[in-house]
Amino acid sequence: MKFRPLHDRVLVKRLEGEEKTKGGIIIPDTAKEKPMEGKVVSVGPGARGEDGKLIPLDVKKGDKILFGKWSGTEVKMDGDELLIMKESDIMGIIE
Repeated sequence: MKFRPLHDRVLVKRLEGEEKTKGGIIIPDTAKEKPMEGKVVSVGPGARGEDGKLIPLDVKKGDKILFGKWSGTEVKMDGDELLIMKESDIMGIIE
């Protein structure tokens, strides 16, 4: 399925969390926190400014990002769990 976000929205795939602690303790799935890092899968064209001009997004497909713990809306597409969020929910790009 193809999906293209509208306006200033971004489609993100969460990156997998750690399986073990630094001390070597294995964390069960039920105790893991959802990671706050992800990879941008698709981006919208941008938001419209007050003058009607299109303002492009700062993120692009393939960027590794950091976002808030409760950011976005979870969706399932083709068996993958993804997030749709506004660009303003993204805290930064990991380089």
